[in-house]
Amino acid sequence: MPNPEYGVRTPVATPVPTDAEADISRIAPWRVLPPLLAVLLGLWGLERGGSMWRDESVTWQVAHRPLGGIVELLGRVDAVHGLHYVLVHGVFQVWEGGLWALRLPSVAATALAAAGVAAVAHRLAGERAALLAGCVYAVLPPVQMYAQEGRSYALVAAAVVWATYLMLCERWPAYTVVLLIGCWLHEFAALALLAHAFTAWRSRGWRRSAAVLVVLLLPLAVVSARQAEQQLGWLGRPSWQDWAAYGLVGAAALLLARGAPPDLVRVALPLVLLPPGVLMVISLFNPWYVDRYVIYALAGLALLAGVRLAQARGWWPWLLAGALLVPFGIWSVWLRTPESRKDDVLAVAAAVRERARPGDAVLFTPSRRREWLLSSPELYGELRDVALDRTPAASHSLQGTELPPDRIRSALLASPRVIVLLDPAGQPLDPYPREAVKREELAARFDLCSMTGVRGARVAVYARPGGCG
Repeated sequence: MPNPEYGVRTPVATPVPTDAEADISRIAPWRVLPPLLAVLLGLWGLERGGSMWRDESVTWQVAHRPLGGIVELLGRVDAVHGLHYVLVHGVFQVWEGGLWALRLPSVAATALAAAGVAAVAHRLAGERAALLAGCVYAVLPPVQMYAQEGRSYALVAAAVVWATYLMLCERWPAYTVVLLIGCWLHEFAALALLAHAFTAWRSRGWRRSAAVLVVLLLPLAVVSARQAEQQLGWLGRPSWQDWAAYGLVGAAALLLARGAPPDLVRVALPLVLLPPGVLMVISLFNPWYVDRYVIYALAGLALLAGVRLAQARGWWPWLLAGALLVPFGIWSVWLRTPESRKDDVLAVAAAVRERARPGDAVLFTPSRRREWLLSSPELYGELRDVALDRTPAASHSLQGTELPPDRIRSALLASPRVIVLLDPAGQPLDPYPREAVKREELAARFDLCSMTGVRGARVAVYARPGGCG
């Protein structure tokens, strides 16, 4: 029956089940199959051909710092990811499991999120909808993508989904704690409050929880606002592809909402539309939008798709769903290849290892590409980083600090052979004096011996005139 306080259906009281009935409910398919499917998909091709892209490399190297070093870093940069770094640090303390240890927390979180989607659907639309919604969430390709990344986004999605369930149960202390954890994993989880407001704004308990969340999130917001320029300065305004993707997902959600239970629509549709939509509008003025920051919005799409499939009569909805599995399957296979990410730091390291000789210098242009070797410390330690002033750990930064331009020039001139790591051809060149002097000295004083393209990067070997042979 409707809850007069804010319109979410309150389940009618049912008889207490017997022990046998309770055992059956604990192993009901809707409870087990969605998280199991998410785990199987997450473990499939988890190593992605032994590749790792630059954002995961940041997680890897920061999580391997001492706990005190992580805290000092967060005071300068990346506070928004601080809780995730600490979590992965704990994983590596227990098990130095390489790519598996890096990514398994995201696999587990995706399974937890799939179970949460099923729980929300069960509360609002029954067991059949719960089973289908949870499975739909698990098979969505973007969900599969972030289930296999050593970043925080799958954990944020799990927190938002379970906070949504706790909102429906009116368990406000638990709701506050779970959503706060999501916000401290990535503060754009706070945009879920906008979606929840459409469902629960009349509830005094929700308004109190929202106020507490805002207050407790303020310290992170203040710190991350100071870091926003270096944290998000690389972003541009949403592209036409971003708007097209948002329009496609939004149109699908609105279509699926027709005929769905009103209580579920009030929960799912705002979750699909508001967090990404609001962030994209904000990004017209302050470019902050990346789709992974609000990947949890796909839980709303899965809820709507699951309940409509549960309501389906006839063969055509199932035929359409089956047809979608073909491109989804192709997309899923591609996601498990190194080519599915912007670059591959382990492939870059392998290319450098093949070309390096004892005594070689290494130069990163731009300097932020130092990240390509920081997750291969045994290789990086063998090379002379001629532009480096202070290491990332010593400078409490992600990529370290570099020497002034004149000292970079002197260090290059003292190096007979230099391995240079560059962005792919056609990328904008940084105009800063340090980067300009690197390019000028290489062009004027060195011969280019070789240039090799690697996924998302180029590895060049330069030598003083006559030294290439």
